[in-house]
Amino acid sequence: MKTVQAKAPQLAPETGSSSGLQMYLETLCYKTRERLELINITKDLNEVVRKNGLKAGFVLVQSLHTTTAVFINEFQQALLDDIKSFLERLVGRIDYWRHNDPDLSECSRQNADSHLRAMVLGHTLSVPLRNGELALGYWQSIILAELDGPRERSIHVQVLGVPDDSKR
Repeated sequence: MKTVQAKAPQLAPETGSSSGLQMYLETLCYKTRERLELINITKDLNEVVRKNGLKAGFVLVQSLHTTTAVFINEFQQALLDDIKSFLERLVGRIDYWRHNDPDLSECSRQNADSHLRAMVLGHTLSVPLRNGELALGYWQSIILAELDGPRERSIHVQVLGVPDDSKR
């Protein structure tokens, strides 16, 4: 079961008046259930933007783990199954990896494939804000990829922008 736990937002010092540039940092936490799991976090990110009342700017999303990733794609079940199959074919779990070899590495998780998959997908995203929400295309979603679960995972969400003065 996916759970989202947000830590209190932190307001960075403002630059100028109340309508100047503002920055917020929040950590979102997820509890994953599977070793390879894809989670749509778009709604959670839009909620961070909404509650901080910013109209325009951008959001930086960063995975805080070397075996998770964040990326943009369509969140449709057949495609999600294809993405999982693609990752498994691209970097096989049972292939020989030096990171998994106890003679060469102290890692006991046998997760070299997870590290390599995360490296291919990426750990950070920058998305513009428009009219108080993420400026994504119609079919685009922001996806958190759990590649070495089940585990508890965290992502940093930094929002930088100008406030929506009509809501203040």
